[in-house]
Amino acid sequence: MMDDLLESPGDPEFMASLARGLAVMRCFAEQERAMTIAQASKLTGLSRPAVRRCLLTLVKLGYAAQDGSHYALRPKVMTLGYAYLSSTPLALRAQPLLDQLRDELGESCSLGIVDDDQVFYIARAEVSRIMSIALRVGSRLPLYTTSMGRVLLADMPRESRAAYFRRINPTTRTDLTETDPNRLQAICDKVAEEGYAIIDQELEMGLRSVAVPVFGLSGRVVAAINVGTQASRVSIVDLRTQFLPALRRCARELSATGLL
Repeated sequence: MMDDLLESPGDPEFMASLARGLAVMRCFAEQERAMTIAQASKLTGLSRPAVRRCLLTLVKLGYAAQDGSHYALRPKVMTLGYAYLSSTPLALRAQPLLDQLRDELGESCSLGIVDDDQVFYIARAEVSRIMSIALRVGSRLPLYTTSMGRVLLADMPRESRAAYFRRINPTTRTDLTETDPNRLQAICDKVAEEGYAIIDQELEMGLRSVAVPVFGLSGRVVAAINVGTQASRVSIVDLRTQFLPALRRCARELSATGLL
Protein backbone atom coordinates (compact mmCIF):
# COMPACT_ATOMS: atom_id res chain seq x y z
CA MET A 1 0.00 0.00 0.00
CA MET A 2 1.72 3.14 -1.21
CA ASP A 3 1.87 6.31 0.85
CA ASP A 4 -0.21 8.33 -1.60
CA LEU A 5 -3.01 5.76 -1.33
CA LEU A 6 -3.19 6.41 2.39
CA GLU A 7 -3.90 10.08 1.90
CA SER A 8 -7.31 11.56 1.24
CA PRO A 9 -6.81 15.18 0.21
CA GLY A 10 -9.67 17.45 1.10
CA ASP A 11 -11.29 15.03 3.56
CA PRO A 12 -10.92 16.42 7.09
CA GLU A 13 -12.42 13.24 8.55
CA PHE A 14 -9.68 10.97 7.18
CA MET A 15 -6.91 10.05 9.65
CA ALA A 16 -3.77 9.32 7.62
CA SER A 17 -1.84 8.31 10.75
CA LEU A 18 -4.41 5.61 11.58
CA ALA A 19 -4.32 4.36 7.98
CA ARG A 20 -0.53 4.09 8.15
CA GLY A 21 -0.67 2.19 11.42
CA LEU A 22 -3.16 -0.30 10.00
CA ALA A 23 -1.02 -0.74 6.88
CA VAL A 24 1.97 -1.60 9.06
CA MET A 25 -0.05 -4.12 11.06
CA ARG A 26 -1.33 -5.80 7.89
CA CYS A 27 2.13 -6.23 6.41
CA PHE A 28 3.11 -8.33 9.45
CA ALA A 29 0.10 -10.58 8.98
CA GLU A 30 1.04 -11.16 5.35
CA GLN A 31 4.72 -11.89 6.02
CA GLU A 32 4.25 -14.09 9.13
CA ARG A 33 7.60 -13.13 10.66
CA ALA A 34 9.37 -10.46 12.63
CA MET A 35 10.56 -7.56 10.50
CA THR A 36 12.85 -4.57 10.60
CA ILE A 37 11.71 -1.03 9.96
CA ALA A 38 13.34 -1.18 6.52
CA GLN A 39 11.45 -4.37 5.59
CA ALA A 40 8.11 -2.98 6.75
CA SER A 41 8.82 0.25 4.89
CA LYS A 42 9.43 -1.65 1.66
CA LEU A 43 6.25 -3.70 2.03
CA THR A 44 3.96 -0.79 2.87
CA GLY A 45 5.53 1.88 0.68
CA LEU A 46 5.71 4.18 3.72
CA SER A 47 8.81 6.12 4.68
CA ARG A 48 11.06 4.60 7.36
CA PRO A 49 10.38 7.42 9.85
CA ALA A 50 6.62 6.89 9.41
CA VAL A 51 6.97 3.14 9.92
CA ARG A 52 9.19 3.69 12.97
CA ARG A 53 6.57 5.94 14.60
CA CYS A 54 3.83 3.41 13.89
CA LEU A 55 5.83 0.53 15.34
CA LEU A 56 6.87 2.38 18.47
CA THR A 57 3.25 3.36 19.06
CA LEU A 58 2.14 -0.26 18.62
CA VAL A 59 4.84 -1.37 21.07
CA LYS A 60 3.70 1.16 23.69
CA LEU A 61 0.08 0.05 23.26
CA GLY A 62 1.02 -3.61 23.63
CA TYR A 63 0.16 -4.65 20.06
CA ALA A 64 3.78 -5.21 19.03
CA ALA A 65 7.08 -6.24 20.62
CA GLN A 66 10.62 -5.07 19.84
CA ASP A 67 13.69 -7.30 19.88
CA GLY A 68 16.69 -5.26 18.83
CA SER A 69 16.04 -4.05 15.29
CA HIS A 70 13.17 -6.49 14.73
CA TYR A 71 9.49 -6.04 15.51
CA ALA A 72 6.70 -8.60 15.80
CA LEU A 73 3.00 -8.47 16.60
CA ARG A 74 1.84 -9.57 20.05
CA PRO A 75 -1.24 -11.68 20.94
CA LYS A 76 -3.17 -8.54 21.86
CA VAL A 77 -3.67 -7.95 18.12
CA MET A 78 -5.99 -10.96 18.08
CA THR A 79 -8.58 -8.98 20.05
CA LEU A 80 -9.14 -6.82 16.97
CA GLY A 81 -9.92 -9.80 14.77
CA TYR A 82 -12.04 -11.42 17.45
CA ALA A 83 -14.16 -8.29 17.67
CA TYR A 84 -15.13 -8.80 14.02
CA LEU A 85 -15.68 -12.55 14.24
CA SER A 86 -17.74 -12.33 17.42
CA SER A 87 -20.03 -9.80 15.75
CA THR A 88 -20.39 -11.82 12.52
CA PRO A 89 -23.10 -14.46 12.97
CA LEU A 90 -22.35 -16.02 9.58
CA ALA A 91 -18.85 -17.05 10.65
CA LEU A 92 -20.07 -18.32 14.01
CA ARG A 93 -22.80 -20.42 12.42
CA ALA A 94 -20.51 -21.67 9.67
CA GLN A 95 -17.75 -23.05 11.88
CA PRO A 96 -19.54 -26.17 13.20
CA LEU A 97 -20.88 -26.87 9.71
CA LEU A 98 -17.38 -26.62 8.26
CA ASP A 99 -16.11 -28.92 11.00
CA GLN A 100 -18.75 -31.50 10.05
CA LEU A 101 -17.94 -31.16 6.36
CA ARG A 102 -14.22 -31.59 7.04
CA ASP A 103 -14.87 -34.74 9.05
CA GLU A 104 -17.19 -36.12 6.36
CA LEU A 105 -14.87 -35.49 3.41
CA GLY A 106 -11.54 -35.69 5.18
CA GLU A 107 -10.45 -32.43 3.54
CA SER A 108 -9.98 -28.81 4.58
CA CYS A 109 -12.98 -26.46 4.14
CA SER A 110 -13.29 -22.68 4.19
CA LEU A 111 -15.84 -19.87 4.12
CA GLY A 112 -14.93 -16.62 2.38
CA ILE A 113 -16.34 -13.23 1.41
CA VAL A 114 -15.27 -10.42 -0.91
CA ASP A 115 -13.12 -7.73 0.70
CA ASP A 116 -10.83 -5.28 -1.10
CA ASP A 117 -10.95 -7.25 -4.36
CA GLN A 118 -9.83 -10.42 -2.58
CA VAL A 119 -11.29 -13.51 -0.96
CA PHE A 120 -11.23 -12.93 2.80
CA TYR A 121 -11.38 -16.10 4.90
CA ILE A 122 -13.82 -15.75 7.81
CA ALA A 123 -14.03 -19.42 8.86
CA ARG A 124 -11.92 -22.52 8.22
CA ALA A 125 -11.76 -26.17 9.26
CA GLU A 126 -8.43 -27.75 8.41
CA VAL A 127 -7.32 -31.36 8.19
CA SER A 128 -3.71 -30.80 7.24
CA ARG A 129 -1.74 -28.21 5.39
CA ILE A 130 -1.89 -28.98 1.65
CA MET A 131 -0.60 -25.65 0.34
CA SER A 132 2.71 -23.84 0.68
CA ILE A 133 0.51 -20.86 1.64
CA ALA A 134 -0.64 -21.10 5.25
CA LEU A 135 -4.39 -20.45 5.24
CA ARG A 136 -6.32 -19.36 8.31
CA VAL A 137 -9.13 -17.05 9.34
CA GLY A 138 -8.04 -13.63 8.08
CA SER A 139 -6.13 -14.95 5.05
CA ARG A 140 -6.60 -13.30 1.68
CA LEU A 141 -6.25 -14.73 -1.82
CA PRO A 142 -7.02 -13.44 -5.34
CA LEU A 143 -10.61 -13.72 -6.53
CA TYR A 144 -9.83 -14.66 -10.12
CA THR A 145 -7.67 -17.71 -9.37
CA THR A 146 -9.57 -19.32 -6.48
CA SER A 147 -12.75 -21.38 -6.49
CA MET A 148 -14.43 -19.23 -3.83
CA GLY A 149 -13.33 -16.11 -5.65
CA ARG A 150 -14.88 -17.22 -8.93
CA VAL A 151 -18.15 -18.05 -7.18
CA LEU A 152 -18.17 -14.56 -5.69
CA LEU A 153 -17.21 -12.96 -9.02
CA ALA A 154 -19.96 -14.91 -10.79
CA ASP A 155 -22.59 -13.09 -8.73
CA MET A 156 -21.33 -9.68 -9.86
CA PRO A 157 -22.70 -7.88 -12.94
CA ARG A 158 -20.39 -8.27 -15.94
CA GLU A 159 -19.57 -4.54 -15.84
CA SER A 160 -18.43 -4.82 -12.22
CA ARG A 161 -16.31 -7.85 -13.09
CA ALA A 162 -14.72 -6.02 -16.00
CA ALA A 163 -13.84 -3.11 -13.72
CA TYR A 164 -12.33 -5.59 -11.24
CA PHE A 165 -10.12 -7.18 -13.92
CA ARG A 166 -8.91 -3.72 -14.97
CA ARG A 167 -8.03 -2.84 -11.38
CA ILE A 168 -6.09 -5.97 -10.50
CA ASN A 169 -4.37 -6.85 -13.81
CA PRO A 170 -4.43 -10.68 -13.43
CA THR A 171 -1.00 -12.30 -13.17
CA THR A 172 0.20 -15.88 -13.55
CA ARG A 173 0.49 -18.00 -10.40
CA THR A 174 1.20 -21.32 -12.17
CA ASP A 175 1.46 -22.50 -15.77
CA LEU A 176 -2.28 -23.26 -15.61
CA THR A 177 -3.45 -19.87 -14.31
CA GLU A 178 -6.04 -18.20 -16.52
CA THR A 179 -5.33 -14.47 -16.78
CA ASP A 180 -7.20 -13.37 -19.91
CA PRO A 181 -10.09 -11.12 -18.78
CA ASN A 182 -12.37 -12.24 -21.61
CA ARG A 183 -11.90 -15.93 -20.83
CA LEU A 184 -12.28 -15.23 -17.12
CA GLN A 185 -15.57 -13.46 -17.85
CA ALA A 186 -16.77 -16.53 -19.75
CA ILE A 187 -15.67 -18.79 -16.91
CA CYS A 188 -17.59 -16.67 -14.40
CA ASP A 189 -20.69 -16.79 -16.61
CA LYS A 190 -20.45 -20.59 -16.61
CA VAL A 191 -19.99 -20.64 -12.82
CA ALA A 192 -23.12 -18.51 -12.43
CA GLU A 193 -25.04 -20.92 -14.65
CA GLU A 194 -23.81 -24.14 -13.01
CA GLY A 195 -23.73 -22.88 -9.42
CA TYR A 196 -20.21 -24.01 -8.58
CA ALA A 197 -16.56 -23.39 -9.48
CA ILE A 198 -13.63 -25.78 -9.75
CA ILE A 199 -10.02 -24.64 -9.73
CA ASP A 200 -7.42 -27.08 -11.03
CA GLN A 201 -3.89 -26.05 -10.02
CA GLU A 202 -4.30 -22.41 -11.07
CA LEU A 203 -3.45 -21.01 -7.64
CA GLU A 204 -0.76 -23.54 -6.77
CA MET A 205 0.46 -26.68 -8.51
CA GLY A 206 -0.97 -29.80 -6.92
CA LEU A 207 -4.02 -28.02 -5.47
CA ARG A 208 -7.62 -28.51 -6.60
CA SER A 209 -10.71 -27.01 -5.03
CA VAL A 210 -14.44 -26.72 -5.54
CA ALA A 211 -16.69 -23.96 -4.19
CA VAL A 212 -20.39 -23.12 -4.04
CA PRO A 213 -22.29 -19.95 -3.06
CA VAL A 214 -24.01 -19.12 0.22
CA PHE A 215 -27.14 -17.02 -0.21
CA GLY A 216 -28.55 -14.30 2.02
CA LEU A 217 -32.15 -13.32 2.69
CA SER A 218 -32.15 -11.14 -0.42
CA GLY A 219 -31.29 -14.09 -2.61
CA ARG A 220 -27.89 -12.66 -3.43
CA VAL A 221 -24.60 -14.44 -2.81
CA VAL A 222 -23.07 -13.29 0.47
CA ALA A 223 -20.23 -15.80 0.80
CA ALA A 224 -18.73 -18.94 -0.68
CA ILE A 225 -17.74 -22.31 0.79
CA ASN A 226 -14.99 -24.46 -0.66
CA VAL A 227 -13.15 -27.73 -0.18
CA GLY A 228 -9.48 -27.92 -1.12
CA THR A 229 -7.54 -31.10 -1.84
CA GLN A 230 -4.42 -32.50 -3.49
CA ALA A 231 -4.64 -33.17 -7.22
CA SER A 232 -2.67 -36.39 -6.77
CA ARG A 233 -5.41 -37.84 -4.54
CA VAL A 234 -8.68 -36.44 -5.90
CA SER A 235 -9.72 -36.20 -9.52
CA ILE A 236 -11.94 -33.55 -11.09
CA VAL A 237 -14.64 -36.21 -11.45
CA ASP A 238 -14.42 -36.94 -7.72
CA LEU A 239 -14.78 -33.24 -6.95
CA ARG A 240 -18.03 -33.17 -8.92
CA THR A 241 -19.53 -36.50 -7.86
CA GLN A 242 -18.39 -36.85 -4.25
CA PHE A 243 -17.44 -33.43 -2.91
CA LEU A 244 -19.91 -31.13 -4.66
CA PRO A 245 -23.12 -32.72 -3.27
CA ALA A 246 -21.82 -32.53 0.31
CA LEU A 247 -20.63 -28.97 -0.22
CA ARG A 248 -24.00 -27.90 -1.61
CA ARG A 249 -25.80 -29.50 1.32
CA CYS A 250 -23.62 -27.54 3.76
CA ALA A 251 -24.21 -24.30 1.85
CA ARG A 252 -27.97 -24.84 1.83
CA GLU A 253 -27.98 -25.40 5.58
CA LEU A 254 -25.97 -22.25 6.17
CA SER A 255 -28.12 -20.23 3.75
CA ALA A 256 -31.25 -21.48 5.51
CA THR A 257 -30.18 -19.89 8.80
CA GLY A 258 -31.18 -16.50 7.36
CA LEU A 259 -28.34 -14.69 9.10
CA LEU A 260 -27.60 -12.31 6.23
